Formats: sequence, C-alpha cells, structure tokens
Amino acid sequence: MNKKKSYSEYLKEQFGDLIDSIELEELQKKFMKNRWLDQLVWLENKANKCRDRYYKLRMITIIGGVIVPALITSTNSVNNSSVLMWAVIIISQAVAISAAIEEFFKYGEKHSQYRKTAENMKSEAWQFFQLSGAYKNFTSHRNAYADFAQKIENILQDDVQNFIARIMQEQEKEQQEKSNVSSTTVVALDRQNLQKTTN
Repeated sequence: MNKKKSYSEYLKEQFGDLIDSIELEELQKKFMKNRWLDQLVWLENKANKCRDRYYKLRMITIIGGVIVPALITSTNSVNNSSVLMWAVIIISQAVAISAAIEEFFKYGEKHSQYRKTAENMKSEAWQFFQLSGAYKNFTSHRNAYADFAQKIENILQDDVQNFIARIMQEQEKEQQEKSNVSSTTVVALDRQNLQKTTN
C-alpha cells in the first residue's frame, strides 16, 4: 500500500530536488540541505504542532465555556441534579486547565513566530532559486550563494533573538506581578495592624 507523504517529507523531497538542480558546488548544496532545508522543515513541524495544540486547547475552552452555563441552568430546573453538578465541575475544570496550559505554553504565539520565520525562509529561498528580488543582479546561483547564506542566518538569528526577548518580557512581567502582590500584602498587613492598634 502506498503511504501518503507528510508535508515535511514533501518539502524535503521537493526542495532537495530543486537544490540538486541548480548550479552550486557540492559543498554549498550540502550546506543548503543541512542548514536551510533542515531548519525549514523543523520550523514547519513546530509551527504545525503548536497550531494543533492551540486549536485543541481553544476548542475545549470555547465549547466548555458555552456548555457550563447551560448545565448550570439545567441543574436549577432538575430536582436530582447531582450528576449535572458533577458535569459542571468537571467541564469547568477542563476549561480552566486548558486555558492555563495555553497561557503557560503560549502555543498560539509560538505558532505565529515559527510560521513567520518559516515563511521568511521560504520567501528568501524562492528569490534565490529564481535569481530575483535581492538576487536579480547575480548571474548564477553560485555567485549569489554567500548572500543567500548570510540572509538565512540573519533570519534564524532574528528568530532566536525574538524568542529570548519574549522570555525576558515574561520574566519581567512575573517579577512585576510578584512585586505587586508583595506590596499589596504589605499594605493589607499595615491596615490590619493599624486597625488593631486603634481598637
């Protein structure tokens, strides 16, 4: 039986054939396959996995968020509503857990970042393959290769820097939230102590 190829396998095969067909030195072709194509396939896989997880978690949150109020209304009109109450509790927990997982892992944001980087890499490659855009003044792929390799590295470096910047922002936000909680706690304790002394 003929097994259907995954998109990753399709990309590797199609772009691998394209790389083999252009005028490059063998070492340059290996570099393209082992750096550009490998990273592109990795980004595509990560983008798809994050998208799928994001959609699943969002669907649980949305559907559960719609079902819970309907179940609560039903429990008010049914005398023996213990089963419905348990259903409300379980579905509410599923909604809360799926929302918390999405908030923690940020699959939606990751999907967007991986997709953007993958599309930038594809766009750069298509210009290179066709010797168009930034490569239109080159007479051969061999001559344009160094510029292409540098641009791909810049795209990948930007992706890493954006990832690190996002982590730093999240850490700063967490520190700010901890600081706000601490200052709120101190104010509450001061008020409580002030009330005790005035009484």
